[in-house]
Amino acid sequence: MGVEIRRAGDGDRELVVRLLDEAFQDDPVSGWVFPGDEYRRTTHHRLMAAFTDAVLAEGRVDLTEDGSACALWMSLPAGEPEHGEEQPDDDGPARMRRAVDPDNERVELIGRLTADIHPSGRAHEYLWMIGVAPDRQGEGLGTALISSVLDRCDREGLGAYLEASSERSALLYRRLGFEASGEPLALPDGPCMWPMWREPRTAG
Repeated sequence: MGVEIRRAGDGDRELVVRLLDEAFQDDPVSGWVFPGDEYRRTTHHRLMAAFTDAVLAEGRVDLTEDGSACALWMSLPAGEPEHGEEQPDDDGPARMRRAVDPDNERVELIGRLTADIHPSGRAHEYLWMIGVAPDRQGEGLGTALISSVLDRCDREGLGAYLEASSERSALLYRRLGFEASGEPLALPDGPCMWPMWREPRTAG
């Protein structure tokens, strides 16, 4: 049975934020940005809301019809700076920190570190985040969400890029054709992230 997918709109914002918040509560990178269970429970959703707002405004949020999974995508042309990168005095990571959790330097730092490794030479689709409700994980929903965009990438000759936040998710992305793009990003005193790139597949 196929998975029905639609494009999310502003009316889906709270659902998407809740999905991402629940899906990433136990994620190693989220645990590094927001150390401590109570702190993460009370603050993590603010970062997910900021991500959702940015992608609803400038990218695309795909949502399964039953609301159990979502994927956040940004279409980046060749040479495009990483999300939010503007003037050094008022750039995206600094604004994100001020909006989400002003006393938490890791909110800003992770934005800067991922921007530094983001490929800019070729147009591509950037999978910013994908979230599946904890009780629906392992059903293939994430694969369905990603594959729908990868099929378009193949038709249009576009690459795709992401940063895997765990070795487990990196294995999933490898099955979908992604490969390591440079060395893992080791967060200071924290876990690694795995930058991954996928070349478009051609028929034949």
